[in-house]
Amino acid sequence: MPDRRRSPSDWNHASRAVAEAYFPHELRLLGGSHQPRLTLRTVDLGRVLLGHVGWGADVAIECDYPGAYEINVPLTGHLESRGRHGPVTSVPGQGTVFRADTPSLIKHWDATCTVLGVKFDSAWLECEAERVLGGDHASARGWLPDQLDLSSGQGLAWRQLVASLSAHLSAPDLFRQSDLVRDQLAGALAAGFLLTSSPDGGRGIMAQPRTVRRVVQRLHDDPARPWTAGEMAALAGTSVRRLQEGFRQWLGCTPTDYLVGVRLQRAHAHLMADPTATVTDVAATWGFSSPSRFAAAYRRRYGCSPSEARR
Repeated sequence: MPDRRRSPSDWNHASRAVAEAYFPHELRLLGGSHQPRLTLRTVDLGRVLLGHVGWGADVAIECDYPGAYEINVPLTGHLESRGRHGPVTSVPGQGTVFRADTPSLIKHWDATCTVLGVKFDSAWLECEAERVLGGDHASARGWLPDQLDLSSGQGLAWRQLVASLSAHLSAPDLFRQSDLVRDQLAGALAAGFLLTSSPDGGRGIMAQPRTVRRVVQRLHDDPARPWTAGEMAALAGTSVRRLQEGFRQWLGCTPTDYLVGVRLQRAHAHLMADPTATVTDVAATWGFSSPSRFAAAYRRRYGCSPSEARR
């Protein structure tokens, strides 16, 4: 991602520059300078993008965050957003979390606010959540908070890691020739973020009863298998009803719903990684009984059809 040092001459150009680096959005000027004073510098780590962004004026932004999670950490000023459960205002020492493929509103990005933004590819981050935190945390969309406390503990450690990497924003091509280094740095950022964000700080990983844990592991190992409720109950050594009760208690869904979530996660990653695979191929590969059922489930999860997501 190129380093942008020349400030755009008008707000349309400023908006386009940020959209190219991060996300398409709708920008609305609330007050302040009629000329943009854009701060925009980025460093690309492949699955993760770091950047400094500031507008130099009071603005509002609407964005759907297609295909990626975004964490905005104010370095100065404040950021007012609309979260799932009400208003969220972040200042230095805090971070606002925006979910992938979810309509979001930043109501007030104040003129003095410059953020350090961290953008994670959504399919990759959810695979990292499965690896780092265990299968029950794979769907990051459901348990990620609206805001992070980055003033102490794991939050502070992650914030300092991000800040140390942001020191290379003046040399955005530094890691471009070393994929191994980029992958390791991206993995460290993801692991730190996931441990900071998880409700138990990662301490309660896979703490479910053995019956639930056994089924969860097998569903992740072989999600394309045509599982039945009876087969899952037999694997757990219990009845279908008791297994359903265990899943609802510990994971908030039925075993079948959980399986569909795992299949959707794998199918989404497949769609993004292999442009030659058809939607029908992907649906069949990951155990969906028909392309139409896959498309309907995909739309409920990601807010668009598989073909729209690929475009």
